[in-house]
Amino acid sequence: MCEKILAVIPARSGSKGIKDKNIKNLNGKPLIAYTIEESIRSRIFEDVIVSTDSEKYKKIAEGYGAWVPFLREKKLAEDTANTIDVVEDVLLKLKNIGKKYDSLMILQPTSPLRDKYDIRGAFKLFCEKEANSVVSMCECDYAPQLTKKLNDKMKLDGFLSDINKIRRQDLGKFYRLNGAIYLIKVHYFLKYKYIYKENSYAFIMDKKKSIDIDDLDDFEYTEFLMQKNHFHINNCS
Repeated sequence: MCEKILAVIPARSGSKGIKDKNIKNLNGKPLIAYTIEESIRSRIFEDVIVSTDSEKYKKIAEGYGAWVPFLREKKLAEDTANTIDVVEDVLLKLKNIGKKYDSLMILQPTSPLRDKYDIRGAFKLFCEKEANSVVSMCECDYAPQLTKKLNDKMKLDGFLSDINKIRRQDLGKFYRLNGAIYLIKVHYFLKYKYIYKENSYAFIMDKKKSIDIDDLDDFEYTEFLMQKNHFHINNCS
């Protein structure tokens, strides 16, 4: 176990919210560069591959050290395409050129504060647990009991009726997916096309490193965190 591991960084060129989000400048570098560089610095991968539909993205990714042996088909770069299908396509195309792996790690470029230590930590847990999958999570800001769907009338009748006498700190800790790391055995992935089927474990990340960039406000907040906390600035080992 834990012999050959592949890093897959999905980065299509289309983006409804922000044009060319995956290569947008973030604190002096294209967004995707942070994920590529930390993947390489982790030193656990046989290959670090970027799956993209764009020649422009391909050149940028290769410039930061990633491998882009082929471009993604158009149907897998549309809004309706899902990551499972994209990764399966990558594995099959790599197999056709004689490349096989024991495990793979999906690393979204929209999680630029995830670093080599998070990647190594998830891999360490994966090996220790002899897991089929390890997925990164972080603690929720609020317990789900403090949330509610609202209808058009916006009424709150009966809201919190079951817990209004419970202190907030006594509600316990809850965790959410943060989108930063998905580590999976290849044969398990190809068999189930699902990550959480069995023997799956959570790798807990710091909330500050768990930001998933979606809009311009996220970009600005991430730049603020990078400059304040010196994320990735002196991390050269």
